[in-house]
Formats: sequence, structure tokens, C-alpha cells
Amino acid sequence: MGFELKNIKGDKSLWVFIIILMLFSILVVYSASSQLVMTYGNISSWQFTLKHAIMLGLGFLVMYIVHLMNEKTFLVASNLGIYLVIALLIFTLTRGYTIGGANASRWIFIPVVGSFQPSTLAFLVLMMFTARFIGRKKGREMKLSEAFRKYWIWVFAIIGLIFPANLSTAALMTVMVAMALIIGGYPFKELLKIGGISLAGVALLVLIFLAFPKLMPSRLATWQSRIENHFNNEDETQDGKLVITDRNYQEMHAKIAIAKGGLFKLNPGKSTEKYFLPQSVSDFIFAIIIEEYGLFGGLFVLFIYLIIAIKILLIARRQNDDYYKLLALAVGFPLIFQALANMLVAVGALPVTGQPLPLLSSGGTSILITAAAFGIILSVDRMNREKQQKDLNDFITE
Repeated sequence: MGFELKNIKGDKSLWVFIIILMLFSILVVYSASSQLVMTYGNISSWQFTLKHAIMLGLGFLVMYIVHLMNEKTFLVASNLGIYLVIALLIFTLTRGYTIGGANASRWIFIPVVGSFQPSTLAFLVLMMFTARFIGRKKGREMKLSEAFRKYWIWVFAIIGLIFPANLSTAALMTVMVAMALIIGGYPFKELLKIGGISLAGVALLVLIFLAFPKLMPSRLATWQSRIENHFNNEDETQDGKLVITDRNYQEMHAKIAIAKGGLFKLNPGKSTEKYFLPQSVSDFIFAIIIEEYGLFGGLFVLFIYLIIAIKILLIARRQNDDYYKLLALAVGFPLIFQALANMLVAVGALPVTGQPLPLLSSGGTSILITAAAFGIILSVDRMNREKQQKDLNDFITE
């Protein structure tokens, strides 16, 4: 404990809530992984959970290392990272469309690491780049042409490359970038102009994909199906009973899991819907949590994320430097919105998006990038605390 208190910097309570999510994740993933064991049969729940625990351990190590980094490192990472993620996104899109019949234009395979999703890294880099751009622009005039050359062309490139294979992530990135710019004081009129250009670009892409559906095999049908399923209020019934079909399969089993959970329950590992939900360890893990721990279990998870959101706000509020303030918000709030999106999908309030539950869902890329994002937030808080302590020491010595 002495080592931890001495070497871990920043907001200690934020560390505690992050660790709580990680530990709870191990319990839930162990239970939910039964579906994967049943489907593939070449791995046990213990093996899958051990792999998940190792990724959480690596994530904790990443978070620890990143929280000791300084401003210069983040500025360099955001600048060079833009080129890296664009190269990765282009490579991922051009490497093929299916692996074993599944869409593969989101992932690349890296030896030792395994499947890697560049869009997750691109999200973090883009938000860091946005904070850097606003921090540089603050207090000086910049023509739209200059802003387009230095910032917007990179935003369009990244979101445009993600959009064809991962609509939900592209949409979430767009909203988060807009929020960061508004908070950072970007001229609203210019933002409206960019928004008009963006809408025109999206409309053009959709028309192209509709005219040439072979450019996007399966994705257009998936988008249309998910949106239609969500907004179609006519339940499929037969003889007065609800019928689960291929069209509503995931949504209905998630609702069944939540209904089984009731108000209060404590049956870890006793979920039955985990055998039916194909994404029980990732996209629909929140439904499994409610089935096994009841509504209070779900509210507990929501409470943890809300506390983390408040912690991020407080860390940002304590910053005197606008860059640090925006950096903490820019990398932190996408994680909270992602968590809310996952939970809203599980309860049927949003169409299926494919967004994981940060630090709770199983996944290599998402865990490591989420940990890096929290590391940046903790680093911002650490640097502010160290500066305040230095100023206090200087005042005392004077």
C-alpha cells in the first residue's frame, strides 16, 4: 500500500473507481463468456477470463505509465498520431471485407496483441488533436481556410475513413468533436458552416453507397435493419405471444435478461440469456449485469460512471490552462457517452451501435485505449497538483 500511495499520482478516488470497474469486469466476463465457450468450444470460461484479466493488467500498466507523462509528450503524440491512425485506417479498409463471413474492415491482426481496432485509437488521437488545436487557436484570429488546412481536413479524413465500417463510432466522434469545440469557444458560425459541409459529404457518401452497394457489402443492410428495428413499434406476435426473429433477436434477448433481473438480485454466474446473446461479453454485457445483479446492480454501474464523469469535470475545473482543461474533457467525456450509449442500447432506448462498455466489456483494443485515456486525465490532474505544490513551496521559501 505504501508503494501505491507513493507512486500513484493524481486523484486517488478516481483510481479507486477505475479499479472497481476492472475488478467487477472480471466477475461479469467470467459469467458472460459461457456463450463463447458454447459457440467455439476451444476455450474455457477460466481461460477467457484469464486472458481478459491479463488485458486489464496491461491496461492498468498503460494507465500508470501514461499518467506520469507530461504536456510535451501529449502534444507530440497528438501530432504524429494523426498520421499513424490515418495510415492504419486506410490499411484496415483496403485489406478485405470478411473474415470467416464477418465484416473485417474494422480490425487488423497484430502478432502477440491479436485483433486491433484502429478506430478506437483514432478516437483518442482525434480528441487529443482537437484539444491541441483549440489550445493553439485560443485568443487569436484564424481564417476558415487556415483552420481547414490545420485541423478540419484531418477530422474529415479520420471520420470519413471510419464511417463506412463503423457508423456508430463515426457519429459519436462527430458529436464529441463538436462538443469539445463548443466548450473550447470555437466560433459557432464557423462550426455551422463546417456542419453544413459535413452533412453534404455524408449525404454524398450515402448516395454513392446506395448506387454502388458492392462498395459496402452487408453494412448498408445492417444500418437500415438496426434503425428500422428500433423505430418499428409493432411487435411481432403469433397467437398473442411475442415471437423472437432474426430481425429482433439481440434486442429481445437483452430485454428478457433485464426482465429476469427484476429489482434486486444477487445471482452471479446464473444468467441464462448469456447463452443466447451473441455479444454477451461486449455489446450486451450490461443486460447480463442486470440479469445477475438486478436493477440495483445496473444502477450501481451507472452510478460509478456518473461519479467518474463528475471527477473528470472537477479535474478540468481545477485547471488554469485552457489546453489542460479541454484535454481532460476531450478524452474523458467520450468514455462516459460511450458507456451511456451501451447501456441505452441494452435497455432498448437506442438502436444497436456496437459500442462496448468501457473497462467492463471484454476487448483488447478498447481496454488499452480506455486505460490510456484515463491515464491522460490523471496526468493532467497530477501536473496541476505538482504545480500547486511547487508554487506553495516557493511561496513558503520566500
